Formats: sequence, structure tokens, C-alpha cells
Amino acid sequence: MTEQLSALDVLLWVAVPYASIAVFVVGHVWRYRYDKFGWTTRSSQLYENRLLRLGSPLFHFGILVVALGHVGGLLIPKSWTEAAGIGETAYHAVAVVLGVLAGACTLAGAAILVYRRRTVGPVFSATTRNDKVMYVLLVGTIVLGLGTTVLGNLTHDPHDYRESVSPWFRSIFYFRPEPALMATAPLGFRLHALAAWALFAFWPFSRLVHVFSMPLGYLTRPYIVYRSRDDRLPSRSPAASAPSVPGSTGCGSVNRSRR
Repeated sequence: MTEQLSALDVLLWVAVPYASIAVFVVGHVWRYRYDKFGWTTRSSQLYENRLLRLGSPLFHFGILVVALGHVGGLLIPKSWTEAAGIGETAYHAVAVVLGVLAGACTLAGAAILVYRRRTVGPVFSATTRNDKVMYVLLVGTIVLGLGTTVLGNLTHDPHDYRESVSPWFRSIFYFRPEPALMATAPLGFRLHALAAWALFAFWPFSRLVHVFSMPLGYLTRPYIVYRSRDDRLPSRSPAASAPSVPGSTGCGSVNRSRR
């Protein structure tokens, strides 16, 4: 199989993944170093809340289940699930039900958020070019993923991605890439993989960086005392701490200033 690989296969299934990973890592380091205050979701909740209240939970809960499904499908070898007593039929049944449900919720939430950005004036004005590119890559990846989930599992001769896509994906991180596995996968899986790598390469330069906005320092920060509850401590008000002037009072000084 190796001798049948073309230069394009090596480019797409070896060079592109490593380039995407490098840009993903270096891009986040660069973004945090030079644009720390721009590391945010750039929330537009103040402009409109009704559509956001519906679309945001749909999208975020859906994408969380999608991410967990990819972890299970790509990182866990097929031999492990078989050793755990999970048969092929049961595995694909769960994958189809959860995958379609999570993908539909994610796509519906994304559609609501995109509609909101196009129809709400202030939100549209706050949308940058990077936001538009991010939405195109994100929605395209979701649509391709949902399509491969449905078509790849419900056809009469479904493609077992755990024998092609999953081993290829793991081989990238083993630094022993096997592009032949991906070169033989159906077109839908290959397009979905390329869209995902493009999304990861663009990730550090979009609002998606907020995924890594975890305030871990909050757990170890010292507590702050704002005021004492001990009545025995002296008052620290400006009036009490101000030096006294012989022969004058606070009221007298006010009266003099008025004259």
C-alpha cells in the first residue's frame, strides 16, 4: 500500500496535520503573549439576549458531546471496546444516536447564532472578518461530520472508521504517520478531516481561544479582606485619620471655605 501513495497523499495526511498542530500550539503562545487582553469571546450579549439564550446552550452542549464522541471514536482503539464487551453493533448504534443528536443540536445552535449575527444590527457591526471565517470553517466541519456519521453508519456497507481514520489519527501523535490508512477512506471522511485541520490552524486567531480561558490561578489566590468586622479596631475613615488643627474644627474649616 505504501508504494501506491502519491505526493498529494503525503502532503494531505502527513504534512497538513503536523503543520496544523504547529500553528495551533505556536499560535496560542503568540496570542497569549502579544494579545492577552484580546483573549476573550468578545461577547455580544449586551446587544441581544433572546436568540443567544436559545442558540448558545444548544451549540455548547452539543459541541461538548461531539468532542467527547471524537475522543471515544478516535483515541480509544477498537480492540479496547471489544475487550470491554462492547460489540460492533452496539458501538455503532450508540455512535449514531448520540452523534446525530449532538450534531443536530450543534448545527441548530450554530444556525441560530449565525442568524443572530446577520439580523441584529449591533451584533453584525461587531462581527469581524475573522469571525466570519471561523463560522464558515466551524459550520462546514460540523456539516461534514454529521454527514459522515449518518452516511457512514446507516448505509448497507458502512465504512469502519476505527480501522482507517482512527489509527491514522493516532499515528500522527506517535510520530509514525500512516497516510495509507486515510488515503483509502471515503471522500466524506477525508473532507471532514481536512476541514478539522483547517479549523485547528485558524483556532488561535479567532474567538475560539476562549475555550482555554480557565482561571486556574483563582484556586490558589490569597483571600482579600475588604473591611474588618472587629469593632475594637480603630476607624480608618479619612476624617479620623486626618491631622487636627489647633483651634479649629471640621465645621469651622467648612464655614471658612464658604466665606
